[in-house]
Amino acid sequence: MTSRTRVLCVWAGDDPLMQAYHDEEWGVPQRDPRALWEMLMLEGFQAGLSWAIVLRKRETFREAFASFDPNTVARFTKRDVDRLMANPGIIRARAKIEATIAGARIFCEMRDHGDDFADFCWSFSEGNVVAGSGRSFPTQTALSETISKELKRRGFKFVGPTIVYAWMQAVGIVNDHSINCFRRNEVAREPAVRRGARRRRTK
Repeated sequence: MTSRTRVLCVWAGDDPLMQAYHDEEWGVPQRDPRALWEMLMLEGFQAGLSWAIVLRKRETFREAFASFDPNTVARFTKRDVDRLMANPGIIRARAKIEATIAGARIFCEMRDHGDDFADFCWSFSEGNVVAGSGRSFPTQTALSETISKELKRRGFKFVGPTIVYAWMQAVGIVNDHSINCFRRNEVAREPAVRRGARRRRTK
């Protein structure tokens, strides 16, 4: 398929970086717990801003946050917060920085109690990719509200239903590529969850 015949989601625009992100990452079912957590944290930084800003700063974010290794970030101290606040290459919002550090600690606590973050994330859809209509694009759904409430209950911050839905789109829990987008069917053929993932227990 040539660049002339490709149809992309409108939001990809004509920015090469956004187009590459759209073509290679957005909507692909993510099965790695660390990567799922990293994207959730970055979506939190995006709140109130455009994703393009975060995308352009992503490599600097990764350098500043130790490649988003939860074990390392969980040990960050006030000195690290001050260091990050002085870093012009990231989004310098103290509350979001502190929320990321707290989020790393929650991730580690979940893991240490046998609650795999990838299994947790995919459990809400029972391991299945939710197919969007491809014609209308909500900013939040009943499912994103449910996930948001559970994340908040566990102590995560900057995880409102709109942020969570953007994250669900990004990590492929929902396939929201537009109906004519060349990636819609390609993404639909991707495996939904990693082998061995557990389903969420219902009470």
